[in-house]
Amino acid sequence: MNGEQLKKKLESGGIVYGTMLSAARNPRWTQTIAGFGLDYIIIDTEHSPRGRDEVADFLAAFVYSGVVPIIRVPIPDAHYVTMAMDAGAQGVLAPYCETVEEVKEVVGAAKWRPLKGALLVKAVESGEFPSQATKEYLLEKGRNSVCIIGIESVPAIDNLEEILKVDGIDGIFVGPNDLSITLGVPDQYDHPDYEAALRRVIATCKAANTPVMIHHQSVAMTQKWMEEGARFVLYSNDARTMHNGFTEEFGALKAKGAELGGDVGERAEEFSEVV
Repeated sequence: MNGEQLKKKLESGGIVYGTMLSAARNPRWTQTIAGFGLDYIIIDTEHSPRGRDEVADFLAAFVYSGVVPIIRVPIPDAHYVTMAMDAGAQGVLAPYCETVEEVKEVVGAAKWRPLKGALLVKAVESGEFPSQATKEYLLEKGRNSVCIIGIESVPAIDNLEEILKVDGIDGIFVGPNDLSITLGVPDQYDHPDYEAALRRVIATCKAANTPVMIHHQSVAMTQKWMEEGARFVLYSNDARTMHNGFTEEFGALKAKGAELGGDVGERAEEFSEVV
C-alpha cells in the first residue's frame, strides 16, 4: 500500500490500521513491522528524540515494505512538514492544531511543496496556481501525500467545523491525553465530558467526510471508538505493545513455573509512557 491507496481506501469508507513508533530507532525494525499486517505507521518526532538522519533512514527502509510511513512532526509548522516530506515521508501528522491558519500552513507544505510564499498562500486560499501545468505537476508530485491534522484541545474542537473547510485534509487525529487535560478530566477516558467531545469530533468529521483517528492505548477502548465511527485506526505504540506481549507470554511461563515449584521472579511493571 502507498499513500494514495491509503487515502482511496478511507474515501471509499474502508478502515485502515496502524500504530506509532515511539521507541524503535534502528531501521532494521522495518522488516519486523512489515510483517505485522499494518497499513501505515506513524514515526513520532514530537515526543521521541529522533534526529533528521534517523528519520531519513527509517523512511528509506520503509520504501519497499508495503507500509505507509507518516511522520508526526514536532509542531504544526511548514518547515518541519517540508523536512519530513523531503526525507521521504508519505504523510505528516501535525499535532495540536487549533486555528485555520495553522492548518492552512500544514496543508500547503504537505500537499503543494515545493511551491512557497505568496503563490502558495494563493493556491491554498483560492485554488489558483501559476498555471494548470504547475497544478498538475504538484498534484502528481504529492499524490501519495497524507495530511493528518491533530485536534487535541477544546479550542481546536470549537474551531473544527471551520478547519475542515480547508481543502487537503485527509484525516483528523485526536490525542486523548492532551484532550482530556484541556477538558479538565486528565486521563479519564470514560468521563462523560471526554466521550461527548469525541462524539462531537466524529460527528463533525462525518459531516465533512473526513476520517477520524483516535490514539487510544487499549484494545477495548480502540474497539469502542471504532464502533462509534473512528475508521482511521491508530492503536498504541511499539514500546507499549512490546511490553504487553512480553508481559502476557512470560506471565504464562511464570505461571507454569510456579506450578512446578519455581520462583516467578520479578513482577512486571505497568507501562506508564504517554505518547
